[in-house]
Amino acid sequence: MAVITISRQFGAGGRTLSKMIAEKLNYQFLDDQILQEIARQAKVSKNTVISMERIAGGPMSRFISTLLSRNYMERITGKDRGYMDEDVYVEALYEVMQKFAAQDNVILTGRGGQYILENFTNTFHILLVASKTDRIDFMKRHYDLTDTKAASAVTAGEKRRTSLYRKIGKEDYNDPLHYHMVLNMSRISLETGVDLVCRLMGQ
Repeated sequence: MAVITISRQFGAGGRTLSKMIAEKLNYQFLDDQILQEIARQAKVSKNTVISMERIAGGPMSRFISTLLSRNYMERITGKDRGYMDEDVYVEALYEVMQKFAAQDNVILTGRGGQYILENFTNTFHILLVASKTDRIDFMKRHYDLTDTKAASAVTAGEKRRTSLYRKIGKEDYNDPLHYHMVLNMSRISLETGVDLVCRLMGQ
């Protein structure tokens, strides 16, 4: 019974590797469920949560939070209507990640899991890294993107990652000391990565 968090440089294959490990270990790979639960708690749509994940920690999110505060929106629409800003998102994210981690035998990818679950027992934190060239190539091969779109996706993904960690007050997300294992996906295959993680889990 364990929990695995997988953090990654954008385009290093985190979601793909997570799904492969989940299948091998018979764990739950939780992604869409996290979005749905955050949406349920905040009384907003899943698409609203997705949009917030794209801008949390950035200037647009701060602008929205300042212009349309929670108290202001509740006065306008009533407390029963949903509301989402970056503070609501991060608060719900902590609650939801910890709730799902308590189930055990789950894999959580991204969203600061290595920090949120830092002190959870029997939780293993993995970081995936790769050269930017290889990450762009991964996006091209696995998501059928052109060179330009793949490069843009990697750049935009890294910006979102930086912004989110800034919002939760962390900037050392690439520090290997946070992790039980760091996998350089420029040097190993996905299959080897799965094998190494499973060995870490005693499988």
